[in-house]
Amino acid sequence: MAVFHIGLIINPLAGLGGPAGFKGSDGMADEALALGIEPKAALRTRVALECLLELRDRLQFVTYPGAMGADLLAEMGFSYRLPAGLDADAAHALTTADDTRKAVELLQDANVALILFAGGDGTARDVSAAAREGQPVLGIPAGVKIQSGVYAISPRAAGELTRRLVEGGLVRLARGEVRDIDEAALRGGKVAARWYGELTVPEEGGFVQQVKQGGVESEELVLSDLAAWLEDTWETDVRYVFGPGSTLHGLAGNLGLNTTLLGVDVIENGAVLAADVNEMQLYELIAEHPVRLLVTAIGGQGHILGRGNQQLSPRVVRAIGLDNLRVVATKRKLATLQGRALLVDSGDIALDEAFPDVVKVWAGYREELLYPVEHG
Repeated sequence: MAVFHIGLIINPLAGLGGPAGFKGSDGMADEALALGIEPKAALRTRVALECLLELRDRLQFVTYPGAMGADLLAEMGFSYRLPAGLDADAAHALTTADDTRKAVELLQDANVALILFAGGDGTARDVSAAAREGQPVLGIPAGVKIQSGVYAISPRAAGELTRRLVEGGLVRLARGEVRDIDEAALRGGKVAARWYGELTVPEEGGFVQQVKQGGVESEELVLSDLAAWLEDTWETDVRYVFGPGSTLHGLAGNLGLNTTLLGVDVIENGAVLAADVNEMQLYELIAEHPVRLLVTAIGGQGHILGRGNQQLSPRVVRAIGLDNLRVVATKRKLATLQGRALLVDSGDIALDEAFPDVVKVWAGYREELLYPVEHG
């Protein structure tokens, strides 16, 4: 079974200002500690991680030394490692915003599927300053004030949602606002919040829309919505490779394109450039061109590469780039997997192992889900 890699960052000073009556912790940690206030961020993170204890064999955390993550993970018996180039000597008692930002950068370099971070709005600001576009993050609420929409409603909710992701449940990607109150103004009696950006956050992704009756997803409506999204985002002079399968064939039909059900087709500028191509033809067509590759999962089985689409050879996939691969699947199709991961079996072990722990799945109009991937 594949190991799932999750990043963990704890701001050990988060929440200190509340019990001290400081209306926040920014710049006030020393004063709060001097009053004898005990840090609570690790305790709240523990509550979240307790939801994952039964999955310890499937998880490896990537974290920062000491109180920023490693101490708690070791105490709870989780497998973890520090990012490359960092050792335990990097830990120090009073952490700073720079530590959080550096941690986010290093965890992203380690290709973690999700970054869990514990803190408050100040911590969210620091995460936002370093997070790359599209990097999934989820906050464990541990601060005095939580204005930002990037936090779970409770530590346990953060743990349960992470568990759902690891177990292959439907998890949708959304945009969460990062907001923070000006604490200096607040101490002066004035409440003023500022918008600092947005982060990509997971949320529960069950059947909440596109229904006809009885809560059952309508395949026809979803394919129509997916076609509308793709049509809205067509890139000029980019070649779109459509893999085999009824999902992509139906998507193309909604775009007015006549593609092959079991073949691979190349579309450019809204028209079919080449239909039912073999591997050699496909490789020639993608050479020296920007390309997007759309694949779907085999229903009930879950393969996205290596079954029924051998035209998408390792050299083709490498030439296109994994960053340009998009998985398209309805929630009904994903549900047939019953929580099992998507599978890649390209015949090239190095390529298979280069796949991330989770991929983004297009599942509706501007709706992306996170879903686990395993390789053979």
